[in-house]
Amino acid sequence: MSGKNFRVVQAGERTNVDGKPVSNKVLLATPDNEYQLMRPDLMYVDLPDRLSLHEATQTIEFVYFPNRGMVSQVVVTKDGRTVEVGVVGNEGYVGAGLAVGLSRSSVREIVQIAGDGFRIVGNALERILRSAPQLQMILSRHTGLQGMQVAQTAACNRLHDIQQRLSRWLLMTQDRVDSGVLPITHDFIATMMGTDRSTVSLAAAALQKKAIIEYVRGAVKVVNRRKLEKSACECYNVIRQFEDDLGLR
Repeated sequence: MSGKNFRVVQAGERTNVDGKPVSNKVLLATPDNEYQLMRPDLMYVDLPDRLSLHEATQTIEFVYFPNRGMVSQVVVTKDGRTVEVGVVGNEGYVGAGLAVGLSRSSVREIVQIAGDGFRIVGNALERILRSAPQLQMILSRHTGLQGMQVAQTAACNRLHDIQQRLSRWLLMTQDRVDSGVLPITHDFIATMMGTDRSTVSLAAAALQKKAIIEYVRGAVKVVNRRKLEKSACECYNVIRQFEDDLGLR
């Protein structure tokens, strides 16, 4: 991107009108003049875990820009089974369909690791985008990344073993929460990965035996990031390369 008003700012340099600091990378990458168009409509929100931001097939009412935490994009079948197909942290935004003219999504978007951020009414964002071409491009690129992530995750779930998939999932989660301690349980991981708890427990035990992770109460601690990357399938690096190529990391 180019332009005399474009400057990528650092976390905390921008605020909403109430003075709440911004650390979402999409908002920080938005050119100054276009961010000022958004600023009056950005409402600060807490994002507690298990909060549903959007249900599948419903109209997208709000778009969310997380500062902290992680949101899962989940497919839910008629019989109630679930599998995670994508994750969003402070590198992106939730409600991506609006950037490409879609008012609905096929996935449930739910907060899985608590945090905070900003939301904007969907209609307001659509109005702003008509005068914000650089923001439109940033959002569209992230929407493209989410599509790539969904496709790669689908292949991963079908072709790779549970230990590889678990390692990939832990790496992607750590990238988004920027912490070595992830507040997650075996039951939660099993639900997100579309498998049973015992299968996840066996894979996690194998990683713990190799001194790659440790379990603390209600959380997983990444002990050796390098070994975890070696344990993961190639899908992690493929997705990460997408992010690097699109300038979203």
